[in-house]
Amino acid sequence: MTGNAKVVRQAARRRPLCAALLAGTLLGASAAPASALDLFGWWPFGKSESEAEIAVTDPFPYTVTLSLSASNDDLKEKLESTSELVSDADRPPSGEAGLIARANSDFERLVGRLYVEGYYAGTVDIRLAGLTLEAALRMPSLPGPRPVPVTIRVSPGPLFSFGNLAVESTSQDALIGTPESYGLVRGETANSEKVLRAEQQIVAQLKAAGYPFAKIERREIVADHATNRLDVRLVAGPGRAARFGDVTVSGTEATDPDFVVTQAMLPEGEQYSPQAIERATKRLSDLGIFSSVRIVPGEQVGPDGRLPMTIEVSERKRNVIGVGANWSSSEGFGVEAYWRRRNLFGRGELLSVEGSVGRIGDNSLSDLEYAGRIAFEKPGAFGPLTTFTTSLSAKQEIPDAYRSRNVTLDAFVRREFSDQLSARVGAEVQFADEQDVFGNRTYLLTGIIGEVAYDTRDDRLNPTKGINAVAFAEPAYDAKGGNFMLFTKAQVSAYQALDESRRFVLAGRLGAGSIIAPSIRAVPAARRFFSGGGGSIRGYAYRNVGPRIAGEVTGGRSYVEASAEVRMKVTETIGLVGFVDAGNSFSSVYPDFSEGLKVGAGAGIRYFTPVGPLRLDVAVPLNPEKDDPSFAVYVGLSQAF
Repeated sequence: MTGNAKVVRQAARRRPLCAALLAGTLLGASAAPASALDLFGWWPFGKSESEAEIAVTDPFPYTVTLSLSASNDDLKEKLESTSELVSDADRPPSGEAGLIARANSDFERLVGRLYVEGYYAGTVDIRLAGLTLEAALRMPSLPGPRPVPVTIRVSPGPLFSFGNLAVESTSQDALIGTPESYGLVRGETANSEKVLRAEQQIVAQLKAAGYPFAKIERREIVADHATNRLDVRLVAGPGRAARFGDVTVSGTEATDPDFVVTQAMLPEGEQYSPQAIERATKRLSDLGIFSSVRIVPGEQVGPDGRLPMTIEVSERKRNVIGVGANWSSSEGFGVEAYWRRRNLFGRGELLSVEGSVGRIGDNSLSDLEYAGRIAFEKPGAFGPLTTFTTSLSAKQEIPDAYRSRNVTLDAFVRREFSDQLSARVGAEVQFADEQDVFGNRTYLLTGIIGEVAYDTRDDRLNPTKGINAVAFAEPAYDAKGGNFMLFTKAQVSAYQALDESRRFVLAGRLGAGSIIAPSIRAVPAARRFFSGGGGSIRGYAYRNVGPRIAGEVTGGRSYVEASAEVRMKVTETIGLVGFVDAGNSFSSVYPDFSEGLKVGAGAGIRYFTPVGPLRLDVAVPLNPEKDDPSFAVYVGLSQAF
C-alpha cells in the first residue's frame, strides 16, 4: 500500500496499521478436495489434477487449540475459520519449517481478523511446544512429544469505534462527499473493512467523474487507546481529468481490428468513464470470438487532455463442436449436436450447423422427432448495436396429437437499446405438411415478426433476482388456405432472493398467448398452443393438455400458464426445489377460464456446476386425462425457467 500512515497502537508485534487494514481482504478459504474427473475442462468434484493437493513430503503432524481471553463465541468462530493452523490441522505441513511458516502466517492473518472486527489493541500469542515463534526459529528442533502441541492465545482487547473522521481531496475541482456518505460514521464500530470500502468508493467516484488515475494519496489512521477510538483522515488525489483518446487493438489474428474498435464503441473525445469501458468489454465479450478482453488506459493523459486506450484481446478457436442430451419420462431421450465456425470473415460472423433427434425410446425409429438447421449471424450489420441473422431449418414433430413436417426460411435484425432492452424484427416463410385429428393439410405461411425482450436477471442459468419478459407478435398469411392470422404471445418471469446470501429464492412465471384465426383447423398444428411437459405444465404428457375432439388433443388458439418455485440452496453444490405449475390451452381466441386449469406439483434437486445447475424434477399431474402419466421425471441443465 502506498502513502503515509500515522500510527498509535500496541500489539504483540510492531507493524504498520494501514497495511494491516488489508488483511481482511486476504483471508482465504481452505482448499477443496482433489478430484479425478475432467468433463470438458470442468472438474465437477473439485480441482483439476494440476490444482489438486500434492503429496506432502515429510508430513509433520501437530495438535492445536485456540483460546480467547474474552467470552465471544462469534469472534472465536471467525478466528478459527481464519487460522490456517486450525482449519488445515488435518493436512500436516512439510517438516518443522513448514509448521513454523504456517504459524508465522497465522499471526498476520489473526491480527488482520481482529482489525476487521474492530479490535486494534489485541495481542496474538502463538507457541509451538511451549516456545514462542522467535524461540522456535532459533531451536535446531522442536522439543517435546509428537504430534507437536500448538497453542494460540488471543486477547482481543477493547472494541474500537470511529472518532474524528475526515475525507479530503487535493484538488478543489474534484468534489467528494462527506465521511458519512462513504459509510464512515462517528461512534460506529471501527471495522477495517469500512475504511477500505470507503477508499474504494472515493476512488471509484473520482474515476466515474473522469479522473482515470485517482488514488488515495495519504492516510492518517490513529488508534487512541485512551479512548478506544480510531481517527481516520483520507486524502484523495484525483490526478488529471481525461477524455477518451485514440483506440488501438492488439492480439487480433483473424479479426479485423477496425471491427473491434467499432464494436467497442468507446466514445472518443468524451469524458473518461469506467462504465463506458465496462460496457465496451461486455460488448466485445458477447461477440463470442474472444477468450479474453481487456481495455487498458494509457500511462498518462496527453497535452490535449485525451487518454489513449488499448484493447487487448485473445481470440478463441474458430471451429467448435458441441453435443447435448436431455431426458424425461414422458418425452424420452433427446440428443443434439452442432458445428460452428466463429469469425467466418474476420468481423464476428458465425456459421452454425445444428441437428437434433428427440423422443428416442418413446417412439419407433420411423417416428422419431428430428430437426436440422443452418444459420448465419452477422454482428454490427447496421451499426454496432445491431445483429443480422438468417437461417434455413427443417423439422419433424410427432407428439401424440399430430405429425408435422415443415421447412422454414427466416431473417431477422436485432437491435440492442440497452443492456436490458432489445428488439428484433424480421420475416419468415414456412411450408408445413401436417396430419392431425382434422386430417391431412398443407400450409404455406408468410409472416412478419416483431419481438421485444427485457431482461434484468443476474444469471441466465440460475437467476436469483430480476425480471425476464418477452412479447411476440406475427401477422401471417397462409397462401394455401387463403387465411390471414395473427400470432401473439407474452411471458414474464420474476426472481427474488429472500436472504442476503441468496440461498432462498422465489421464482414465478406467467405466460399467455392468442391466435386470431378463422378456426383451429386454419392454424398449422405445430403453431397451435399445446400445454403439458417439461417446459410447460410438469407432470402431464408432452403437449397433451388442451381442447379435444373424440378424446384427441387438437391444440388451441389461446393459452395461459403459470409456475411458482421455491428454491433452496442447501450447500454450495446442492439445492432443493418445490414447484407448482398450472395452465391450459383453449379453442377460443382468448383464454376461457370456465374450462378450468390443469395443475401439476412436484419437487426437484439441483447440482450446481460452473456451467449451470443440473436439474432433476419429479412432478405429479393433479387432474390427469387420457395418456397422462401418474408422474413424470425431468432431467436437464439450468433451472426450469
